[in-house]
This record gives sequence, C-alpha cells and structure tokens, in this order.
Amino acid sequence: MMRQYELVERVKRYNPSADEALLNRAYVYAMMAHGNQKRASGDLFFGHPLEVAAILTELKLDEATIAAAVLHDTVEDTEATLEEINKTFGPQIGALVDGLTKIKRLDLVSKRAAQGENFRKLLLAIADDVRVLLVKLADRLHNMRTLQFMPPEKRKRIAEETLDIYAPLAGRMGIQEMREELEDLSFQNLDPEAYEAITRHLREVTAKAEKLVEEIERDLTAKLQAQGIVAEVSGRQKRPYSVWRKMERKSVSFEQLSDIFGFRIIVGTTDQCYRALGIVHTTWPMVPGRYKDYISTPKQNDYRSIHTTVIGPGRQRVELQIRTDEMDQVAEHGIAAHALYKEGVNDNSRLANESRAYQWLRRTIDLLAEGDNPEEFLEHTKLELFHDQVFCFTPKGRLIALPRGATPIDFAYAVHTDVGNTAVGCKINGRVAPLLTELQNGDEVEIVRADGQTPPAAWESLVVTGKARASIRRATRTAVRRQYTGLGRQILERAFERAGRPFADDKLKGALPRLARASLEDVLAAVGRGEMFSGDVVRAVYPDYKGGDGMVRSDKPNGGGKDGSGDGASSGIPIRGLNADMPIRFAPEGGAVPGDRIVGILTPGEGVTIYPIQSASLAAFDNEPDRWIDVRWDFESGPQRFPARIKLQSINEPGSLAQIAQVIADHDGNIDNVNMRRRTQDFTDVTIDLTVWDLKHLNAIIAELRAKRVVSRVDRVTG
Repeated sequence: MMRQYELVERVKRYNPSADEALLNRAYVYAMMAHGNQKRASGDLFFGHPLEVAAILTELKLDEATIAAAVLHDTVEDTEATLEEINKTFGPQIGALVDGLTKIKRLDLVSKRAAQGENFRKLLLAIADDVRVLLVKLADRLHNMRTLQFMPPEKRKRIAEETLDIYAPLAGRMGIQEMREELEDLSFQNLDPEAYEAITRHLREVTAKAEKLVEEIERDLTAKLQAQGIVAEVSGRQKRPYSVWRKMERKSVSFEQLSDIFGFRIIVGTTDQCYRALGIVHTTWPMVPGRYKDYISTPKQNDYRSIHTTVIGPGRQRVELQIRTDEMDQVAEHGIAAHALYKEGVNDNSRLANESRAYQWLRRTIDLLAEGDNPEEFLEHTKLELFHDQVFCFTPKGRLIALPRGATPIDFAYAVHTDVGNTAVGCKINGRVAPLLTELQNGDEVEIVRADGQTPPAAWESLVVTGKARASIRRATRTAVRRQYTGLGRQILERAFERAGRPFADDKLKGALPRLARASLEDVLAAVGRGEMFSGDVVRAVYPDYKGGDGMVRSDKPNGGGKDGSGDGASSGIPIRGLNADMPIRFAPEGGAVPGDRIVGILTPGEGVTIYPIQSASLAAFDNEPDRWIDVRWDFESGPQRFPARIKLQSINEPGSLAQIAQVIADHDGNIDNVNMRRRTQDFTDVTIDLTVWDLKHLNAIIAELRAKRVVSRVDRVTG
C-alpha cells in the first residue's frame, strides 16, 4: 500500500507547487474513516482509493482531483458525511466527492433499461466537472485490475459493462492508454481462452521480430537525422484486444495479420511532422489508402497525429504514427493532459473552448433533454462511442465529423435537426446521390430540403449516429401523435354533435382535471388511440349529460362521398385512403373500396380499421359498441387505389392463370398477391389481392372474369 509521503512525492514530481498539506489531510482522513475495512481480495479497503489516486498521478492531475480520489469512497462506505468533507476540504473537493458518491450509488450492473437510466445519471453527474469522470475511470481501472476476486457471474457483467461504456468513454476523452488497458482486462475476463491464445501468439511473434523491430527503429532514426530532424522512434506491439477485434472485423486468422507492430515517431514541431512524412514516403513505398492526417483535421477527442503505412525493411508492412511530444501527451492522456488541470483551475467554459472531447461530452449530455427513453439513450450513445470517424464538408466549408459508415441523412442531422427532418435528397461532390450513400473522407455534401417533409420511420434503422436516430424517432412520434390528435378531434366533434352539446377547446380544457390529462392534445390523442372513450369526455365537459357513450354503432353506416353511394354523405369522419392525415388501415381480409358502405373500428394504439358493412369480421365487435366509428369516403385528395380481394375457381389447364392476370391488367387493376391451392384434379382455388380505383372498377373486373371459360366461379371476399 502506498505510503503518505509517496503520494505527496508522486504529485510533487509534476507539480512542485502542489498543496502538500491538503494531500496529507486527505490521506489521514480517508485512512481513519476506512479503518479496518477489507476488500473481496482480503486487502485493506484503504488501498483501493490510494491506487485510484496513483493512476491519476500518472495522468498528472491537480491536487484537488488527487485528494477527491483518496476520499471518493468515504461518504458512501464510512461514517463520514458530505458536510464534513465540505468543511474540512472545501466546496470544490466536496463537489467532486458528491458527484462520485452519486455515481457509486448507481447499480450499473443491471438490466439494459436500468443500465441506460443509470448511464444518463452518470453523465449528468459529470456535467459540472469532467474531473468526476476521470476519477471514475481510474476507479473502474483499478477495480478491473482486481476483478479476479469477484464471483464469476458478477465478473462477467462488470467486464461487459466496462467494454460497452467505460473503455469507449475513456477513448472519447482521448485517454488511449487507459482505454486499451480497460479493453484488455475486459477481454481477459470475457473470453480468457481467446485472450490467452492471442497473448501467446504475440509473445512468439515478438521473440522472432525483435531484431527486425530494432532494425526499423535504427533505419528510421538515421534517415531522419540525416535530414536534420531529431526524432524519438519506438516500436510497440498491438494490444491483445486490438488484435482480436481486427481478426473479428476482417474475418482473418492471426497468421494473416501483417501489422502486429506499429512505430511512433516523436519530433519537435508540426513542421517536422510533415518533413518526416516526406522522408518516410520517399524512402519506402506507401500502402495506398492507409494515409490519414489527423493534424489538419483532429479527431473529436483532440487526437492529432499523421498515420501512414509503408513497405519497410524485409518487405514488411510498417504502420507509422508521426506527432510532436505535445500531441503524444494528448494522444495518451487525452483531456487529462490539458494544461488547465496542471494549473489546478476549474473553468469549464475555458475547457469547452479548448477541448473537442469535452464539447462532445457536453453535446451527449444535451441529448438527455430530448426525451428519449433510457434504453434508447444508451443505444444511441454507444453507437457514437464505438465508431471511427470520417470528415465531410458543407458547401460553405464547415467541417462535419461523423462515425464511419455514416450517410447523408446522418450528415443532415449533424448540421441541424431541422435540416435532417426536411431532407429529401442530396448531392455529394456536386453529383446527385442516394441519401443512403456511405460517406467518405473529404466528401462535400449538399442536402436538398422540402418544407413540410417528415422523415420516414424506416430511416431510423439506416442511420448510424445517435443524434439522427433520436431525431427520426422523435419526429415519427410527433407525426403519429399529430395523426391521433386529428382523429381524436374528429371523433369528439361527432360525439358532441350526437349528444346535442357544443364542442369547444376552451370547454375541453376546463375538464382536463376530471380527465386526468395535462393538455388538450393529450385528451385528443388518447381518444384517437382508443385509450379514452368519447362519451367519457362528453360527460366530463357536461356533468349533467346522462346519454350514452356518444360513439355508438350507427344503424345505417355511411358509404357516401362524391360517388353518390350511401346516405348522409355529409356526416361521418372522411376517409381519404392510406395517405390520409389520420392513422387508418383497411380490413386485412378483403380491404374496402370507394362505393362500399363502410364502418370504422377503433383499435387502441393502432388507429382505425375500415371494413365494408357486409364484412363478416364485424361480428367480432358486436359487444364493443364504443369502438364503432361513423366514417365516409372523401376523394378531395385525388385518385388513389384501394385494396380488395377476390376468390375464384379456375379450370386446371395450361395458361389459365395467364388469362386471369390478363383480364385484370386489361382493366387497369394491379395484382399485389396471388395464392393458389389445388381443389381437385380439374379445379384450382385462386385468391388474388389487388388494388382498384373504386367499387365500379372492381365489379367490372369480376364481370369480365366470370365471362372467361377458364373461370367457373368468382366472388369478392369481404372478410
């Protein structure tokens, strides 16, 4: 266990002016508070916060963060109180300890939905001070280092959670060294056999390639020095999890991997980075497509470096990273390498201006206000945590960073939610392209928009960014709610009309407390979904009303419209087909067409299903009069086909089906589906789903089919 003076010395090495008295007070206070508490390993519990503090000293964090790390378990696991911490160590350390205490109280190792909610709380807890996250990551790293003392089932759950959330979070904060160790420890616990096999292979490869690595280091150093560039060149082996992930992604064996080793070139200035790149490329052949410049376009976690791959000595593929020492510090320690912490100043506004990683964190936290459920939020955030990036541009030159595999739809939502919601097309590098095109680095994307457009719900499964998915899902919900609200209003207007009472929004608003709804829109949507009966609303607005439900089955359902069929064409909710502004569908067994006398059946959560009045399926709703809705046809929206079904018996001879299809085609009918079943040796039952303009059109097709010699009988199916 680390001694008191060792902790102080660790901090003093990188911060000679550190508050030694503060560190001593924190050490003694935590040691006294934890006393003889033990961990699962049998070691003194106090050793854990000291190890967390030691990890943070490697990141060279300020003494306030180190003190908070030493104290982070005291409020939760000892008799210490937050008031004591504030009084003894000041409000800044108190706030850090409070944030860490809230996080520890979360049961993150739980069901998916609960895990999503707790992840939201975790991000909210670090919203005020990102140092809370840094301490939490260090806490998780030490817990992973000692995970072998936990029961197997719990060990697996913690490792999965670390791989899903904490390792990617460390990566997004730019702390690559910590991310890699968290990934390897998780991999080791989740798949120990694969981990051991890859580790064994790596040891064997390292032993064989030791001389080659030294040769490449010497050659690179000499080439650069000959051009006046002093550089530190070092080779490093890839980590086990990184190797395994590449094998999985590319479906290759270990022996097929040609880039087990990578080399890092550290130079003095940015100018020397590009000079070193020129020297490397003029000395060895470059592998096409393997050059990336993260200096001119840094990653969102502030990572800056030049990546390239060349065919080096011995015809070996050599991966190179070229960066300055300052870039290397940020690459390894990320947001923790920021000068702000070395100064011991807590100013998140300054940090936000200087750190892309912190800006990403703030944007992610902003998503919490968008109203997605916890499981969706976890899914969206994990999508953004895992993906590598591509960099694209707007026509005005604005740089947009997106996950690899992103489409112009993702791009549109990254620009602005309204741009995504109204997108109808795009141009990539000046050429019209599908909205589902996978974007490449350097693409210039122009989004074509149309006012009043609503994003199709199918887009949700096609995009890769969390923001796009959340926005599409939200827009879809809004559109559906608007449909149900419109349907609910029409149902209520007719219910009040039947009751002989006036309908008005202000009267309905006055009845909201009796209806247990917060707004007028909530009432309308609930009626439209079938969650609330219209008669209950009438009685809530007019308590003296003693009539029926107000939404009862009509003795003479309307079938009217401009085709003149049916009676009372002016009453009933107008039906304009599947493109209507209300959630409707047609009877699944036979459909309905204009000219039919129709009735609507309200299904909670699904809208209205339209049936012909002669449909046998309506008998199933005889005991549910509250679900019957008076509807009528309305063709103001223009011509549209409607679904119908016919059943016929055909003579079993060659060409009979072709003759039937030809009749339908000649009459401008459209076949959606055909089902055939051999009735006898001579006859076949044929069921055809088709779409027609109206009842007259359907009857013409049926009459023509009956006239065919190959058809012995044909009838319409009405369910």
